[in-house]
Amino acid sequence: MKNKTISAQEAVEHVKDGDTLMIGGFLAGGHPEHLVNALLKTNNSSNLTIISNDTGTPELSICELVKSGRVKRIFASYIGANPETGRLLMTGEAQVQLFPQGTLAEKIRAGGAGLGGVLTPVGLGTVVEDGKKKIKIGEKEYLLELPLKADVALIKANQADETGNLVINGSSRNFNMVMATAADYVIAEVDEIVKTGEIDPNHVNVPGIFVDAVVKVG
Repeated sequence: MKNKTISAQEAVEHVKDGDTLMIGGFLAGGHPEHLVNALLKTNNSSNLTIISNDTGTPELSICELVKSGRVKRIFASYIGANPETGRLLMTGEAQVQLFPQGTLAEKIRAGGAGLGGVLTPVGLGTVVEDGKKKIKIGEKEYLLELPLKADVALIKANQADETGNLVINGSSRNFNMVMATAADYVIAEVDEIVKTGEIDPNHVNVPGIFVDAVVKVG
């Protein structure tokens, strides 16, 4: 079976101008810091769309990516820890669209599952419903949230084997697991790589079929 282990620089070469990127993590928890840093240092792609739960804190590389001027659009749930994203929202220098956290996760899941969208009552009667289709089922009204997909996903795992099976511990699973299903090219930053067959199949959180490249850090 194919050994998917490559360097961070080789991995981020797959990001092209105009691409949509999913970046896993919840603030520093499960954030693929080294991959985003490699993107900043070795890849000059621009006009990017970022899909992330948040856009990090000033200490994280995703914050620097937002500040770089290379991002034209951001889909997120929480941006309060990154002043630059808030500034872009207010000035209109980049398009920033916010979603309830569960809604964002479901939109990504729908993209990975090939669904046409999801129905949710969350956001009815608020600015969240602006521009969205409402569908009534029985006596209850829902918003139609369309799926999200990406060209490339940058995710973080604790362990991988050489064919890309991933083990993600604890809360680091957050957006990393669902994003692995919703991008055309998935790059996993991992702390440890073992030989194929060494990971108990019962412990695999993301099957290697979803993962295109594995990058060891540390």
